[in-house]
Amino acid sequence: MVIQLQNPTLPIGGMNDSLKGRGAQFNPKNKFLAGAYVQAYAEAIDEWEVEKRETEYIYDNSQTLVNKVTSPDVGMQFSVNPYQGCEHGCVYCYARNTHEYWGYSAGVDFESRIVVKKNAAALLKKCLEAKAWVPATLSFSGNTDCYQPMERKMRLTRTMLEICLDFRNPVSILTKNALVLRDLDILQEMQKLNLVTVTTSITSLDENLRQKMEPRTSTYASRLKVIETLSAAGIHTGVMNAPIVPGLNDAHMHDVLKAASEAGAKWAGYTVVRLNGAVGDIFKDWLLKAYPDRAEKVWNLIGDCHDGQVNDSRFGNRIIGDGKIAAVIKDQFQVYCKKFGLNEEKVQLNTADFRRVRNNQLMLF
Repeated sequence: MVIQLQNPTLPIGGMNDSLKGRGAQFNPKNKFLAGAYVQAYAEAIDEWEVEKRETEYIYDNSQTLVNKVTSPDVGMQFSVNPYQGCEHGCVYCYARNTHEYWGYSAGVDFESRIVVKKNAAALLKKCLEAKAWVPATLSFSGNTDCYQPMERKMRLTRTMLEICLDFRNPVSILTKNALVLRDLDILQEMQKLNLVTVTTSITSLDENLRQKMEPRTSTYASRLKVIETLSAAGIHTGVMNAPIVPGLNDAHMHDVLKAASEAGAKWAGYTVVRLNGAVGDIFKDWLLKAYPDRAEKVWNLIGDCHDGQVNDSRFGNRIIGDGKIAAVIKDQFQVYCKKFGLNEEKVQLNTADFRRVRNNQLMLF
């Protein structure tokens, strides 16, 4: 099967202008904006307004922060995301579609127009103070990475961790940024009360693949160092080998899980890539440019994992896929986990010591 873009548009700046340091190479039309326009043909007579590629930060006074997760197959109760959009630029990211709700494109906009919820800490504190709040694990980075580069300046995640420690409310963190080690002091205090887990996302150990597929993330070596450092500090830590893109990194699972286990990871998880909404065309365009020699094969393998489609929304199936290829991936994951001693015990975080603190003097943004 020959793959073609459903809604072909050129990369920002023209077909020959590669966007270095970006995952997406163009801005697909936002389905919610009827008046949006894109450059469809290189030979157009009119001059095209080239958008700035510098990252822009949009400061937002949000009304809510803690979101209840109703999906039965994601393994979390509540998600917390102080940033919308993500500078990491992972081309496969399912969260790209959510950027359209903010009026932006799921493409280059997602990784260069970052919405910063500057009042995130105050909103979290308000939620935990409420009588209606029943202590439960808060998942940091349920949508976008809470340790993306802007966190170095804003420190929203750090302040939220301080609040959770003060209230004794447990937190699970998922990240692919070594910046998490900045907060090792807080994480160690939370660990003493069994209030935190940290899972590091590692897609492969091939740096060439990372630079193309996850251009602004920490190196794989740095992520393994995160696991090693957290483990040495006694913090519950694991690895997420996700997403698996058959034909690109499925053969790397053995080495990833082995290296993570040796670094001190105690559990592992994985997902099979799915390309819903605008992510399909974004990934397809990237695949044709980054790996033209195997693009058609990889695309067909992804389809084989989702009943012939790449945009799978079926609960359960969307996470690990189905069919022969998905079964092979699942089998090898189970074999490797057993071989490397992963997932032998389940961590249960502490909610019994939760306390409401109404007059604490934490510095809130």
